[in-house]
Amino acid sequence: MNSAQADAYLRRIGAQHPAWPTSDVLRELQLCHLRTVPFENLSIHLGEEIVLEEKRLLDKVVGARRGGFCYELNGAFGALLGALGFDVTFLAARVYGDDGKPGIPYDHLALRVRTVDGGDWLADVGFGAHSHYPLAFMERGEQRDPGGLFRVVESGPDAAGVRGAGGSREHEDLDVLLGGRRQYRLEVRPRVLGDFVAGAWWHGTSPLSHFTRSLVCSRVTEDGGRITLSGRKFTVSTADGTKEVSELATDDEVLATYRERFGIELDRVPEVGGAR
Repeated sequence: MNSAQADAYLRRIGAQHPAWPTSDVLRELQLCHLRTVPFENLSIHLGEEIVLEEKRLLDKVVGARRGGFCYELNGAFGALLGALGFDVTFLAARVYGDDGKPGIPYDHLALRVRTVDGGDWLADVGFGAHSHYPLAFMERGEQRDPGGLFRVVESGPDAAGVRGAGGSREHEDLDVLLGGRRQYRLEVRPRVLGDFVAGAWWHGTSPLSHFTRSLVCSRVTEDGGRITLSGRKFTVSTADGTKEVSELATDDEVLATYRERFGIELDRVPEVGGAR
């Protein structure tokens, strides 16, 4: 990413060009990203190709002012952070399902980010409802965040009785918990963006993937709440947990909501399975 591309990205998320890649700057950039770039899976249902290459991600997130899911959002955000001088490592994770079991390999992409002031952080702008700020990577106690109460802990045996793949405590896989519930199992081994191509293909095509079976477009609001459009159901959640749900009656209302609340211009309403 060159300096002009980085500046365009910063304008996209409403952030100033930082003087130094510090922990405070990282916190600000993550929150700005969550407020402006939606977590969405619309491409799957619009028949749009998802390509995990830096230029294609920038064309989508910055040029077309769209969002994406984890591989796209954290892939693009990681490229921005690297261009701004942060030390960024791509990490693979497996998301825990409702049955308490971790999902497929390369199920999720997250970022380990080191800053010039000695910070070591887990940054994630691609997991939907998650932490608003980066989590301290080496902290094993509770971490309070506007998104909830988080912990990052060494992983224990999973549901099949298998420990993390790290082998030693230093390289042990980690579990990220929200409110005491496991969100995903994180490998600490560095990865590259190309490692996630198979996971992105599976999530975009498999009938077992929740992304092929549902529509989602969601972002954090300025007051710390969240807005989500799922099909025709529009949900406004406040920071204190209050929710207001409305059903959008017409295609025009749906397209207007994408445009006015998420900044996404579409020429047709996405429907589950509409790309097939």
